[in-house]
Amino acid sequence: MQWLELLQSKAAELGRRQVEADLGVSKTTLSQVLNSKYPGNLENIQRLVLETYTHQMVQCPILEEISAKRCHSEQIRPFSASNPQRVALFRACQTCPNNRSKRP
Repeated sequence: MQWLELLQSKAAELGRRQVEADLGVSKTTLSQVLNSKYPGNLENIQRLVLETYTHQMVQCPILEEISAKRCHSEQIRPFSASNPQRVALFRACQTCPNNRSKRP
């Protein structure tokens, strides 16, 4: 579990509050993960840690190579018909293999 070691080192380096903010998780969630008592899906936490702290890159059909973190932030942005790039991104995200909501 290299991602867990990375999470532990970031919590020690940056402090738990900063890691909670970086990952967008609650104090309870972070505490449970760090203490190996998290009852939820660790794959989701692993993905957040790796996206946030390893700078993974993915191929976007519209923006080309972007960070996985930016990919996720583009996925969750609301549709906006006033911006042609947002329209193209919204359409492309619907069938993109990087779209989290399409994963099993």
